[in-house]
Amino acid sequence: MLKHRGFPGRLPGTDLQFTIRRAARDGATPLKARERYADRRPLDRAADRAFLAALWAQFGAEPFERGNLDAGRLGWLFGREILPADDPFDPASYEARLVIDEARARASFPEAFEDG
Repeated sequence: MLKHRGFPGRLPGTDLQFTIRRAARDGATPLKARERYADRRPLDRAADRAFLAALWAQFGAEPFERGNLDAGRLGWLFGREILPADDPFDPASYEARLVIDEARARASFPEAFEDG
C-alpha cells in the first residue's frame, strides 16, 4: 500500500481521518459512493471540502493511486468529484487509480480551489 507522504492524516482539530496507517489484513475496503444529504453536519461538509483541497494540492488533475487514503472519506466524493482513472476499475484495491473531476469538484466545492 502506497503511503502518500505529506498528505494530512485528518481534519485538524477533529477525529475525522483522511488516511489510514496500515493495510487491512483482509484487503482494502471497497470504494463505493456514499449519499450526501442536504442536512449533513457542517463539520462533515468541512471535512469533504478540506479533503478535496488536500487531494487537489497533492495531485491536481493527474490520476493518483488510492494507497492509504481512507475509503470512508473517499466514499463521500467517489462517483461525483472523484472518479475511477482506469477501466477496468477494482474498488477493493489499494493500487486502484483515481482522478479528480475538476469541473464537478469546482462546482461542488469552489472553496477547495481558492488557494491554488
